[in-house]
Amino acid sequence: MRPLLPPPPERSAALRRRFAAEARAERPDLATLCLLVGAQADGTLDEAGADAAQAELDRLAGLLPFRPGGARAWAVALRELLGERCGFHGSAADYQRLESSLLHTVVRRRRGLPILLSVVWIEVARRAGAPVYGVALPGHFVVGFGEPSGGTEGQVLVDPFDGGRVLTGRDAELLVAGATGAPLDPSMLAPADPLEVVLRILNNIRAWAAVRAERSDVGLWAVELSLLLPSHPARLRYERAQLLVRRGDFLGGAAELEAYAEVVGAVDEGAAERVRGEARAARALLN
Repeated sequence: MRPLLPPPPERSAALRRRFAAEARAERPDLATLCLLVGAQADGTLDEAGADAAQAELDRLAGLLPFRPGGARAWAVALRELLGERCGFHGSAADYQRLESSLLHTVVRRRRGLPILLSVVWIEVARRAGAPVYGVALPGHFVVGFGEPSGGTEGQVLVDPFDGGRVLTGRDAELLVAGATGAPLDPSMLAPADPLEVVLRILNNIRAWAAVRAERSDVGLWAVELSLLLPSHPARLRYERAQLLVRRGDFLGGAAELEAYAEVVGAVDEGAAERVRGEARAARALLN
């Protein structure tokens, strides 16, 4: 399969402006944000391609039965449509592909990471009127239907990565224990808002790029999109600085390190001085 190439700089800048505006909207649209991430990764994804992905989500929603019943009925209807009839699912090999984190390719290939498959479930179910939301379990994203309050009572969880398998409470406990070694806490079952979902997707992309030195370009745009979200970890600025230095932008990286040191200095002057040392070392690489 051909490697994904980013869009030219002018289009990339326009995509980032749109991403920042959507992220700061009163009600950010999850599918739109995911498709903007996809367009940043794949320069061939134009407006027509993004519209086609949205139209496919609309089409799939139209195949669902009209208001099938309660939370479990919705979960079963989505499993039968997306998991069984359409074949949406994931496998271990999908973790090795950048395409598995991009909504437009997941819609086309019907394969992807748990969180992107969950986005498909959420968007199709939402369009059909289902009470649906993402659930960011540690290490494994799933989808919830019904009332999330009061633990699992009234809430039905499904695993789109496993074709939409309906999870028992014990299944959820095992997923969490396998990822963290800790017990399931009821707070883990709370709905994830769209910006949380997008940040987690970008975290996955950054992790994919981090172990591929030749794809530091992907790591850089992923961290830069993350920084456009209204709420993000401050340490992302440090990560961006390191990527700039690694890619040969020593002045840009040094400036970013110095700016990060100012933030860190308010709480840990020792750590700030270490970051300033990294900035001096970056500038020295110009000599």
